[in-house]
Amino acid sequence: MLVNTAEKKFASIVTPPPGPKSRKYFDFEQQYISPGIQTIATLSRLTIEKGDGCILQDVDGNRYIDFFAGVGVASLGYNHPKYTKIMQEQVANVHVGSYTSVHRAELSHLLSTIAVGDLRRTQYYSGGAEAVEAALRLAKSYTKKTEFIGFWGGFHGKTMGVLGLLGDDFKYQLGPLLNGTYSSPYANCRHCPLNLTHPDCAWACVDFVRKKIKYETTNDIAAIIVEPIQGTAGNVVPPPGFLTQLCILAKEIGALLIVDEMITGFGRTGKMFGCQHDDVVPDIITIGKGFGGGFPMTGLMSRDEVINSKPFANPSGSSSSYGGNPFASAAAYITVKTIIDEGLVENSAKVGAFMLDRFLTFKTKFPFVGDVRGRGLLIGMELVKGRGTKEKLNKDYTKMIFQECLKRGLIIMGYNPDIRINPPLVITEEIAEEGIEIMEEAFTNVADRINA
Repeated sequence: MLVNTAEKKFASIVTPPPGPKSRKYFDFEQQYISPGIQTIATLSRLTIEKGDGCILQDVDGNRYIDFFAGVGVASLGYNHPKYTKIMQEQVANVHVGSYTSVHRAELSHLLSTIAVGDLRRTQYYSGGAEAVEAALRLAKSYTKKTEFIGFWGGFHGKTMGVLGLLGDDFKYQLGPLLNGTYSSPYANCRHCPLNLTHPDCAWACVDFVRKKIKYETTNDIAAIIVEPIQGTAGNVVPPPGFLTQLCILAKEIGALLIVDEMITGFGRTGKMFGCQHDDVVPDIITIGKGFGGGFPMTGLMSRDEVINSKPFANPSGSSSSYGGNPFASAAAYITVKTIIDEGLVENSAKVGAFMLDRFLTFKTKFPFVGDVRGRGLLIGMELVKGRGTKEKLNKDYTKMIFQECLKRGLIIMGYNPDIRINPPLVITEEIAEEGIEIMEEAFTNVADRINA
């Protein structure tokens, strides 16, 4: 059935998605590509042809508002003129190489000017897990210790070196895990595994880490690694002060604090970095996703004292063949510079607050909306089986919501009961409002089936 979007200004559906051309290319690719690609691709079966700002267009001519942004990767949206110009110029000159390039030098200096505290030294990589593993190697180099603590619900990539720090089922049937990696409850207060209430709990989840170290480890902790907001878990926001408490704990046990800013960095939460909400200066931060504006570019940032530690600091000890190449550096430089020059951190805070306020009204309108949370343009919505329960909604219904949004011209990570909303940082309130209206229409359409 074709949903009428004629009254919409930004979304436009001319043929029910996926249209015939999208299905043709999707089915053709499926004959050759490995299974296990992103769920949003297999559910939508879209073939995207082009983008402009916060709008994506498929090969059938359907236009979608994008609340996905490639899991927060497209920080500048699509076809930003400054980004397009510098990338075209760079690829016409030189695109790979290990040498200094003008843009890498400019990027490294620019990052030092916006760094958290004294974390002014940067090393570059091309994948998120690669950067996280580098951060673990750096922590070992500095502390001469070997063990790590992560958190339930945490996500730091899918490579073998980080699987033991993943707090979800991505690691099922992939053992044995790397020795010396442990996981502890995150400060997810709505679903506290200790059945306590903040702030009366007196940070029992942090004290639990102390007990875990005492009873499960060899007391040789090199670092605690944590996300300021847990993205894959559903954009879960811990209470203020959580990172501060972890910083205190890390110092207490002689470990480093690694803050994984892959999703939260570069304005996504309404501040340049997520850890700045707690005014915390960790020892290492990892950066990626929106850092390259769509080009694979990641890295870590640390202070002189830490980053000069060997063997990490030995010649070629921390390098990567693709990390920081001229093409990647051009992408990251113009992305970060544009975020600063165009006030996109402030826009994230402003439009994010607007969107959060609108989404909070869903809690009273729809009994299956159990929680709405977020900071900046990193918003989460938890769908439950009914008002007053914390039992997650069945995925059969959440997939219905995803498809109803798609029919109306909205792409959203809405196929799980924890909906993740992370549009490009360039989004305006006008575009955000239309996307929210589409979500409300989709929720209304599915409501009777959920409550039946």
